[in-house]
Amino acid sequence: MLTKKRNPIEGDLIKDENGIVFDVKGIVHPPQKVVAFPRYIPDLLGDRKSEEHAYRKIYSLSERVEFLKMNFPDYLVHDPVYDELLCEVPSKAIKNHFKPVEKLRRLREDKEVRGLDRIALLLAKLLKEETGISWSSIGISGSLLVGIQTSSSDIDPIIYGSANCRSVNTQLKFMLKDETSLLKPYTQEGLQELFDFRSKDTLMSFEDFISTESRKAFQGKFLGKDYFIRFVKGLNEVCESYGDIHYKNSGYSKIKATIEDDSQSIFTPCTYTIGKVIVIDGPDVYPIQEIASFRGRFCEQAMKGERVLVQGKIEKVVDSKLGKEYFRILIGNKPSDYMKLLTTSSDDHF
Repeated sequence: MLTKKRNPIEGDLIKDENGIVFDVKGIVHPPQKVVAFPRYIPDLLGDRKSEEHAYRKIYSLSERVEFLKMNFPDYLVHDPVYDELLCEVPSKAIKNHFKPVEKLRRLREDKEVRGLDRIALLLAKLLKEETGISWSSIGISGSLLVGIQTSSSDIDPIIYGSANCRSVNTQLKFMLKDETSLLKPYTQEGLQELFDFRSKDTLMSFEDFISTESRKAFQGKFLGKDYFIRFVKGLNEVCESYGDIHYKNSGYSKIKATIEDDSQSIFTPCTYTIGKVIVIDGPDVYPIQEIASFRGRFCEQAMKGERVLVQGKIEKVVDSKLGKEYFRILIGNKPSDYMKLLTTSSDDHF
């Protein structure tokens, strides 16, 4: 499924000639460039160590963009296809390409694996044993991938291929209900800690946060460590090439909508097909058919039949291959973006 010569995709990390480590966004990229944002930057006072650098982690999108503006403005490009300011790393500037499947292979071959690496390996083995997926369909991403984890780092497995992803996600739900399982759902205290961290970058009340996060199986605790499992489609399942679809910024909106199809909600990037849309604020465009996000935190945010309140960027989608046009709402680029569940009573207030 994944070859050594493949281009960087979601879940991979890349390091440029300046020593900056970027996390790759999505699967479709411009020619000779990779859409990726800085995650770990060289810092003499950083708490993460590699053989070459000390690093510190930057998380929020605004902080990443500000870092680029101050230090590497050439990486910031207004992309004509996505109609968005993006960080696009030239392929020629990439010094190292870190691949999750290869990281896991090295851990499996290491006879003295220990610490967080060992816990990550045990989790990967558990997922494989419970589902029967192949080793080529599972990897380890995040700070472990580049060997600059700290004692408080979490574990970031990644699963490739739609069938594999669905199999793992389904099994996770059973495992989290099994009191004898090593996988544990977040407690109220754990969810509070997660909320405190996420709310720095996504504004939402704790009550709204609990209503969605408490039912997600791809995140929780394993042997006392936080885990977050990312699901990515196989390369053979993605038929889109850069430029096949154009996205036009059409404003910023708040809408109410009903989820009509949530089958693509586990993947990163994730999408939801929506109907019964009511525009509360922003441009009154039609038809708004989709919610989309490149951020894992919005995966499985809502289920089919549920009513949601969504705020984000409105984009006109022009699909030249299928010859159709429609609008979507993209969330995750700003702290003010959100997707909340609506109850019957709360629905009446908007």
